[in-house]
Amino acid sequence: MHDPSVSKVAVPAASTAVPVPTGLVLHQASNRLEATFSDGRSFSLPTEFLRVYSPSAEVRGHGPGEGTLQTGKRNVTITDIDPVGTYAVKLVFSDGHDTGIFSWALLYDYGLNQDTMWARYLQRLDAAKGSRDPER
Repeated sequence: MHDPSVSKVAVPAASTAVPVPTGLVLHQASNRLEATFSDGRSFSLPTEFLRVYSPSAEVRGHGPGEGTLQTGKRNVTITDIDPVGTYAVKLVFSDGHDTGIFSWALLYDYGLNQDTMWARYLQRLDAAKGSRDPER
């Protein structure tokens, strides 16, 4: 039986020393992207985490210290996943953001470091008196 809240994405093969995904599954009910890699590791990446750490220039800026703290992204979802060659995917978010290219190496790094990165994000958000909740 097909679960409509789960979307599987075909992952093209790539030749690289970095582990590549053997599967990407978008769990819409829990707002998580599950990435399984060729080395056997599997990561469950929250949509909000991926949005606030988008590799786009809009989020990261064009140089050190130019990034923009993302606020109000608690309820953001992924609406589409587009392959980019054999090395990455472009994630389209429900808030309209669609310019970040998530390479396999980046997704793997995010999986390995998400706890530290999330704690750092929450600290920055608190210091800026920002909120994860959208403005009403």
